[in-house]
Amino acid sequence: MTDVSTIHNPEDLEHAFAIRRAVFVHEQCVSPEDEYDEFEGSSTHFLVRLEGKPVGTARWRRTSKGIKLERFAVLAEARGNGVGKVLVQAVLTDVFNQQPEPIESIYLHAQLSAMPLYAHFGFLPVGPQFDECGIMHVKMVLPSKRMVDNADPAKA
Repeated sequence: MTDVSTIHNPEDLEHAFAIRRAVFVHEQCVSPEDEYDEFEGSSTHFLVRLEGKPVGTARWRRTSKGIKLERFAVLAEARGNGVGKVLVQAVLTDVFNQQPEPIESIYLHAQLSAMPLYAHFGFLPVGPQFDECGIMHVKMVLPSKRMVDNADPAKA
């Protein structure tokens, strides 16, 4: 069973940081200084458990450009089980449920290998590819029409 929840306690936040450390710092060689930033406290964090074990995490935050989804990470042994899709859906649902005013933009910086996952939810690539921490990325944006459809559960 896959369960996604927002993080409300230090223990779950440490599970999320451990997943990010395993995926980004150890597996993808991102420096810890780049991985952990000043937005940890102002972001809404998520933890995915598969059969009770923490296996995935992500966060979202408000920026001057809109809502940025970021730090999506799934442990290698849990990939291929639909964890990423469940996580993206949970984050999007939370964003739409938490926002009292219209959202100007929902965007993310996708690693090239993860683009199909985000495209599944309607995200479209915008602009050129760029290097972020030694990994090629592309900015992806959720079009306004898709945002409106997502906000209405009857159309999701």
